[in-house]
Amino acid sequence: MDTERPRLAKRVQTRSPEWHAMSGVTTRAMRLTAEMNKLSFDDVARVRELFSELTGRGVDETFMLIPPFYAAYGLDIRVGHKVFINQCCTLYDMGGVDIGDLVMIGPNVNIITTGHPVEPSQRRAYVEGKPIVIEKNVWIATGATILGGVTVGENSVVAAGAVVTKDVPPNSFVAGVPAKVIRLLEEDQG
Repeated sequence: MDTERPRLAKRVQTRSPEWHAMSGVTTRAMRLTAEMNKLSFDDVARVRELFSELTGRGVDETFMLIPPFYAAYGLDIRVGHKVFINQCCTLYDMGGVDIGDLVMIGPNVNIITTGHPVEPSQRRAYVEGKPIVIEKNVWIATGATILGGVTVGENSVVAAGAVVTKDVPPNSFVAGVPAKVIRLLEEDQG
């Protein structure tokens, strides 16, 4: 995985030059994902090509994504080797999404780095993005949601439908809304 710079939370005021610049990047991402979503699941070379264009970083032949796929920004997604992303996944990456080697992401998973303020008077004033890190050999099961500011530790499993709002320790199985550690994972010695 490419780690050229650390990830920091960022806030973008609406009605600002940065907001308008981001709108152009979002339009680009929507165009590229729409093109990707016309492809068959077995057009892996073209999917990789479009995903590389979306992220501005090449992915290798071990990367696999089954369309449809949705991204709102694209340029802040980094993926490692042997990453698998199943169909109907959404990545909102303004805050940055780092996906480590050997990660498997199930269908209908949402990885959302951005949010609005809770206070009604501020809700439309800005968007805040917080980074998400998914470490090596993680499995995120169907329908799970990972929210900004979270690290999912190495070898962990996020259960189907879980909503992850806090860091997941390495070698953990988390489930629920909000997700909590159900048990630690150990290799089967038998």
